[in-house]
Amino acid sequence: MRGPLNPPKGDFHEQQKVIMKIPAKIFLIIIYLFVFSSILFPQNNDQHLLSSIQYQESGIRDLASGINKIINDPFFQKTLIAIDVFDLSDSISLFNKNEKLLLRPASNMKLLTSAAALFNLGEHYSFRTDIYYTGVIDDETLYGDIFVVGGFDPDFTSKDLDSLVSIVKSLGIKNIAGGIYADVSNKDSMYWGKGWMWDDDPEPTAPYLSSLNINDNSIEVFIEGGKIDSPAVVTLIPKTNFVAVENNSVTVSASDTDNFIITRDWVNRKNNILVNGKVRKVSIVDSSEHISKVNLLYPEKYFLTLFKERLEQDNIYVDKPINIKRLEENAIYLCTIYRSIDTVLSQLNKNSDNLNGEMLIYAMACNDSGDPATADNGLRAVRRFIDTLGFSSTDYSIADGSGVSHYNLISAELLIGLLKYMYYGKKELFDLFYYSLAIAGVDGTIRNRMRNTLAESKVRAKSGTLNGVSNLSGYVTAKNGHLIAFSIMIQNFVEDYSKARSFQNKICELLAEFE
Repeated sequence: MRGPLNPPKGDFHEQQKVIMKIPAKIFLIIIYLFVFSSILFPQNNDQHLLSSIQYQESGIRDLASGINKIINDPFFQKTLIAIDVFDLSDSISLFNKNEKLLLRPASNMKLLTSAAALFNLGEHYSFRTDIYYTGVIDDETLYGDIFVVGGFDPDFTSKDLDSLVSIVKSLGIKNIAGGIYADVSNKDSMYWGKGWMWDDDPEPTAPYLSSLNINDNSIEVFIEGGKIDSPAVVTLIPKTNFVAVENNSVTVSASDTDNFIITRDWVNRKNNILVNGKVRKVSIVDSSEHISKVNLLYPEKYFLTLFKERLEQDNIYVDKPINIKRLEENAIYLCTIYRSIDTVLSQLNKNSDNLNGEMLIYAMACNDSGDPATADNGLRAVRRFIDTLGFSSTDYSIADGSGVSHYNLISAELLIGLLKYMYYGKKELFDLFYYSLAIAGVDGTIRNRMRNTLAESKVRAKSGTLNGVSNLSGYVTAKNGHLIAFSIMIQNFVEDYSKARSFQNKICELLAEFE
């Protein structure tokens, strides 16, 4: 994958001089051979070198001409674009335009977060969810409590919960005389990032934050037509009593038109699912149009509720209500569910999971400053990383880890500096970082882009989307085998996102064809 590692002076490697002591006779022989070969083949060597340089310059000129032709579109008369392109294999800049402009990164912020997390936490870091119990187990009854200690794992699911239930069941417990508690004292009380918009609620892309998370702190709602003129059938995934459903929908015939809304009562800050409108009676029950997802308040209580319900499904009953409580000092360790950083990064960068970005920030904060972790301490680690790249972090605005915030401001130049650093300066981390990125035409957020072009499967990148923002940054393997780093940031447009993305795709296709 790598091209030759020959970074220019100052690019993250110190230049070292090696002084060799050569005997005088051998030195004279070397000089003689050098002079003799220069006399015999002066034109061939010079011509070969000159031809190589001219070929390279010609290729760069053609690339610049092609990019300029793409961005010389009326679309950019009112829309900003910043581009930075760097050939990592030859250590040479291929193209740049407006690369120093401060723009909103959207989810390109995740590149900074993931690189900073690898830098600060290391490639072997694991998120953990710990289980403890108090009291004693006697005659199938636990005379005590169970504690779940959050460890910022963003990818804990109902399937992981099944593992916890199996472990509790293995102890022979059929009744818990106490309660089930969540210890989330290792995180501050901020439930969203700075600069997140009020009307992002109840979108699952704006999850409520906790150190104890499950199912992306969201719930799926599936709706299908029932009996004509009767309410539609609403199914929750996972099924739980943590939320209430207010179903004001009505089933209409298959020849009618769907016109329904699924949301949560976010105005009153309640976990009530609201279903309104007309739902067609169709035979395809797994229609994606009939599935919606909403975020939920109080993720740690959502976790505990699902845990308790799952225990009861296995005939393990809990006497007391769930609650939030610090782990008691005499608690006995039971087990841990681990999540490796590479799987968290893959979900973060391929699928642009915002919860993953924020949990990495809190993990860095906890690693740096201990409990309770704060977003500010985590972002401080990101700023230190920017300074390590050779930039000044005070030149940028860093507000969250996911890019949801509209307060973030960075440049294409900074993103290229990051991509170069991971390639040149952090060889041991590069593969983990590189393979976490989505592949054009194959997976992640760019699985439907650049298909049937030379760029398909040759581009590994992170997309970034906000209202009026579309960015794409990452790596391209060119036709000549070189690895190219690129960042394309497009901002301030009102057209559909597909317009901006089409320009990014075309530029990536040019890079993939570069020789």
